[in-house]
Amino acid sequence: MERRSGGVRRMCTLTLLLVSVCPLCTRANWMWLGVTTAGVPEKIGCANLSFSPKQRDLCRKKSFLLPSIQDGARLALSECQSRFKHERWNCSINDHPSLFGHELTSGTKETAFIYAVMAAGLVHTVTRSCSMGNMTECGCDTRLKGTGSAAQGWHWGGCSDHIQYGTWFSRKFMDSSSKNMSVLPKGYTLLTMNQHNSEAGRQAIERTMSTDCRCHGVSGSCAVKTCWRTMAPFERVGMYLKERYERSVHVLDRFKKKWKRKERNVTVDKHKLIYMNKSPNYCLEDRHLGVAGTRGRHCNRSSHGPDGCNLLCCGRGYNTHVVRHVERCECKFVWCCYVRCRRCESMNDMHTCK
Repeated sequence: MERRSGGVRRMCTLTLLLVSVCPLCTRANWMWLGVTTAGVPEKIGCANLSFSPKQRDLCRKKSFLLPSIQDGARLALSECQSRFKHERWNCSINDHPSLFGHELTSGTKETAFIYAVMAAGLVHTVTRSCSMGNMTECGCDTRLKGTGSAAQGWHWGGCSDHIQYGTWFSRKFMDSSSKNMSVLPKGYTLLTMNQHNSEAGRQAIERTMSTDCRCHGVSGSCAVKTCWRTMAPFERVGMYLKERYERSVHVLDRFKKKWKRKERNVTVDKHKLIYMNKSPNYCLEDRHLGVAGTRGRHCNRSSHGPDGCNLLCCGRGYNTHVVRHVERCECKFVWCCYVRCRRCESMNDMHTCK
C-alpha cells in the first residue's frame, strides 16, 4: 500500500511541475487520461489531475463524469490511431505528459484532427452515459416524443440520444471561451483554431446521427413505427472527420504580418477543419518535434495508397524479410469431445521501410 500511494504522490508531483513549466500544454493534458488504467483518475482526484483551473473546477462539480471523460479520451485516441495506422503520421503518442507532444501546438492538419476527434469522443461517451441512465442530470432526449406523422404511420418515441448535454459538457470542458470563433476577420490564433476544430468535432456527432425505427402491428405488419434518433458508431464519426481532415482549409495566422488584401476576410464553415501551418513530411525522425519517422514501419509493396512502400518509406526503399507463420488449421470436432486441428506453416514476405 505504501509503495502504491508513493507512486500516486510522485505522479501528482510530476503533474504539478508540468503545470508550472508548460501551462500551454496543460490545457490539453486531459488527453493523457486516454492511456491510463480505469479507476486511476478517481484515485488521484480532480484537484491533482493535470487539468486547467476551469477543467478542475468543472470536474469537482461533476465528478460523476470523470469516467466518461476518460472513456472519451480513450475512444478518440483509439479511433485516431485506427484512421491513420497506414499513413506517415500514424497518430503516434509519446511519453510527453500532453500525450501528443509537438502536434498539439504545431497548428497543422494533424493538430486539427486531434482536437476534433477528442471533442467528438467526449460528446459520444457523455451522451452514451446519459442514454444508458447512468446519470441523474441527463437521460434520453424526449423533446420529440409523442410527435410524428399519424398519416404515414409513425411517431417519435423510444430513447433518442441526448447529444445536447454531451455537446454542452464537451464545450464547457474543452473550450477556454464561449465566444464564437468561426469568423475572425484578423485571422486565427492557435487557441481559436483549436476551438474551431473542437466545435467541428462536436458537430460531426450531430451530422452523423441516424433515425432508427421499430415496427408495431399484428404479426409484425408494421402498421405503426416508433422512431428515435441515435448516434452513429464512433468509427463512422472517425471516417467523417478523416474526410474533413483531407479537405481541411488553410487559414491565416493573425500574428503573421504579410497578408494579401484579398485573404484578410475569410469565412470558414463551422463544420470544416482548419489549420495554420504546413505539416512536416513525417519521413525522418525529429526528436525535437516528436516526429518518429517511418523507418522500420511495415509497408505494403503492392499498394499504391498511403500504406504502399513507395509513399510510406518516402522513396528510401524497403527491406524484405521472410517470416514463418504457424497457426492451427483444418480444425474438426471429434466426438466426444474435443477439436482436432492440423498445424499449418506458411512463409510470408514482410516489408519494412529503410
